[in-house]
Parts: sequence; structure tokens; C-alpha cells
Amino acid sequence: MRILLLKNRFPTVTTLVLLFLWLPLAWGEVKENSKTPAAAGVPILLYHRFGPVVADSMTVTTPVFESHLRYLRDHAYTVIPLRQLVGHCLGGQPSLPSHPVVIVVDDAHRTVYTDMLPLLKRYQLPMTLFVYPSAISNASYAMTWQQLREVGTTGLVDFQSHTFWHPNFKVDKKRLPPVDYEGFVDTQLKKSKKILEKELNVKVDMLAWPFGIYDDELMNRARDAGYRAAFSIERRHVSATDNLMALPRYLLNDRDKEKEFVRIVANPPQG
Repeated sequence: MRILLLKNRFPTVTTLVLLFLWLPLAWGEVKENSKTPAAAGVPILLYHRFGPVVADSMTVTTPVFESHLRYLRDHAYTVIPLRQLVGHCLGGQPSLPSHPVVIVVDDAHRTVYTDMLPLLKRYQLPMTLFVYPSAISNASYAMTWQQLREVGTTGLVDFQSHTFWHPNFKVDKKRLPPVDYEGFVDTQLKKSKKILEKELNVKVDMLAWPFGIYDDELMNRARDAGYRAAFSIERRHVSATDNLMALPRYLLNDRDKEKEFVRIVANPPQG
């Protein structure tokens, strides 16, 4: 009788042992398959001025800029248009390629035409240029409308707004009465958009905040003016949880090279 009971129990014990060994593996597989993939961070690299030597704190020398482009090419990064990233954030475009990076430039400094453009052509990379129209064909440091149009013919550059004359909204909010400030903000947002669309025959629906300054009121006003995305200068990757009216960008200077540049574009970023 006792032997019979043991024989009857043996398959049960074996089954329990096998089940015990199998469950952790199975549970790990279920957990892995049930994870919601986290949106991979995307770095937006922000440049201002270029040239053979450092002229100011926002200059990236042309050799350093080319080293950035060469590193991205040689390490399988994909430079995508800013519009593609925004479309993905809005949910209307498919997933991004592996290791995506975005290149943008603020201000339309003349060195964009003389120093940056030849390298963009050589490497065939897209970028977005945020322009404040009051300087164009007026300020000696800025590009001309003809140069902007020539840049546009390459098919590599998208033109977007940097307000009309690059104001400091914090200063202007303090110096102007509320009603006047509201009108001032409307002018900065709407006039820039209108002029750029007319002069360059483009759709302007993205905005770079001057000095990276924004608040809830400004973001709401930008939406009302027809912008669907806007950008700050916080040094971190874009993520799926970011506010589309304040997406972060890495403001680069000439010290951001070699190991520092590698750290910036790393995905996920290294500490």
C-alpha cells in the first residue's frame, strides 16, 4: 500500500519540481513581453555661430562642427528633420530610426551660410533654422533673404520662427503694462510667422523661445498663434513626457567636443 502511494505521488512531485523551475522563466518572459517600450530619448543639438576661431561663447568652430558630423556618421546615428521628431511626438508618424539626432540652428547668423552650409551639403544632413526676421537683410551679422532662399533650394533646411526680433520676454513683461505686453507678444509671434511664410514660401508652425524663456501664458499664446511645437535650451534629451511647447535642446559651444560630445549624444545619455 505504501509503495503504491509513493508511485502515485511520484509524478506529482516531479511535476511540482518542474513547475517550480519553469515558473520564474515563464514569469520573466511574461513580464518582459508586457512592458510598454519607453520612448527613446532624442537629443536636439542647437548651434548658433561658426567660423575658424571662437568669436564668442556661442561659436562652434568649423573644424569642431565637422567633427560632430563625422562622429554621427561613423557611429550609426541618424540625423532626422525636426519636423519628423515633432510628428512622432504628436503620434501621427511612425517610429523613429535607431539612434536619432536632430540638428537646429538659431538666429540665421551669416556663418550659417558661409561655414555651416558647405558641410551640410557634404554630409547631406537635414537641419532646422530658427529665424527672427527683423535682422534679415538688416543686421550686418545676419543672413540676407536671398541667402536664405538659396539655402532653401538645397532641400536640407527647414525655416521656422525665433520671434520677430528676439525679445527677452521676462524683461518686457516687467516694463510693459499687461495690455501692452499682450499686444507685444502677439506681434512677436504672429509677425515673424507671417513674414517668414511670405518671404520663404514655407509653413511656419514651430518656434524657438528666445533665451529659452517661456511660461504657461507664452505657451498658450504660441498655440493660439498657430505653433504646434516650441523649444527651450534645457540640456537633456527629448522624451515622450515633455510638453510640446517646451521641448529641450542642447546649446552647444566649442568646448562640446570629443568625449563631451559623445556624452551628449549618447542614447540613453551617460552620467
